[in-house]
Amino acid sequence: MEEEIKILIIYTGGTIGMIQDPKTGSLTPFNFEGIYDQIPELKRFDYQLEFYSFDPLIDSSNTRPEYWVELASLIEKNYDDYDGFVVLHGTDTMSYTASALSFMLENLNKPVIFTGSQLPLRVLRTDGRENFITAIEMAARREGNVAMVPEVCIYFENRLMRANRTAKYNTENFNAFISPNYPLLAEAGIYLRFYKHDIFKPNGKKLKVHKELDNRVGLLKIFPGITKEFVHAALSVPNQKALVIETFGTGNAPTDEWFIDEIRQCIERGTFVVNVTQCVAGAVDMGQYETSLLLKNIGVISGYDSTTEAILSKIMYLLGRNLTREKFIHNMNLSLRGEISIV
Repeated sequence: MEEEIKILIIYTGGTIGMIQDPKTGSLTPFNFEGIYDQIPELKRFDYQLEFYSFDPLIDSSNTRPEYWVELASLIEKNYDDYDGFVVLHGTDTMSYTASALSFMLENLNKPVIFTGSQLPLRVLRTDGRENFITAIEMAARREGNVAMVPEVCIYFENRLMRANRTAKYNTENFNAFISPNYPLLAEAGIYLRFYKHDIFKPNGKKLKVHKELDNRVGLLKIFPGITKEFVHAALSVPNQKALVIETFGTGNAPTDEWFIDEIRQCIERGTFVVNVTQCVAGAVDMGQYETSLLLKNIGVISGYDSTTEAILSKIMYLLGRNLTREKFIHNMNLSLRGEISIV
């Protein structure tokens, strides 16, 4: 007889676990001990569900690397006792947290599925109920004795996506997340359809959790009319170790001499500068146009088709490992957790 599948559900905070105070109208968290009253369908699962709530709960807008370490440590502590994990998280920064976890949990062989909702569970039209139920099903699904999706994912509005390929792009509709540069891992309709050729295969190695993150990284979005003073200020932050620049199209930026000089001086001071596109979909291809060739020639690192969320968390992860400059750049040019497409 097969052992009962055990899923640990971790509530970090966010809309999905909120209820409306009848007196003030404000949203406050409810006690997950009453979850079976909120979602009685959970009683029909043949899985053992256990719950853990962060204390205090975290509004996702306040999330920080310290919380990512707390979450990764919690998964590490319970890793051998559960078959999968469902993380309930606020939508605003879900892609950041989930991307970070994908780098922190090396050799992950079990599902870690993030989900949440646009409307609280007690609201009649909530999307939280379906997201919650199906995320549990996805986390519990196995083929033989092997997890179907042994990686960090986001499940939202019938779609399962690789976490470090996602971005939140809609604040009003239920399909809040998009995976612009990588196929869906699964879809939920009448049946759960898994696209196995796009899902990581378990490697059977022991889980290794990386808890050292270095957030001395900045983000500069290029725009027409950007001034020298603004760029200089962004590139001169004390102790900054890395800078992500969001450029136009396939990685293009102004060719003004002052702009290139500012970037060059930043790199010469030892700061890593990484180029990602502002476009929702597509990739950086430095050298395709003269406006990006100059960046390539002075040592700017390509972010390929990474999302901004994934590139920032990847940089924090790599900086935390105290790599040499050569090894840092080498790892930036590798797909460590499926976060970029290398042709």
